[in-house]
Amino acid sequence: MRRYRFLTGPDDRSFCDRVTEALNDGWELYGSPQLTFDPIKGRVICGQAITREGAAE
Repeated sequence: MRRYRFLTGPDDRSFCDRVTEALNDGWELYGSPQLTFDPIKGRVICGQAITREGAAE
């Protein structure tokens, strides 16, 4: 079974650290990263799909 997750968060180091941690845990990037701007908070929000083979949790 292919598992799928979509990570989101502000465009900062903590988001990059979460993606790096997922990659180190065996997840693979799926597609391109997505960016959008939150005008209320005045910041960029990132999203990245990741997948991996394995049993459902």
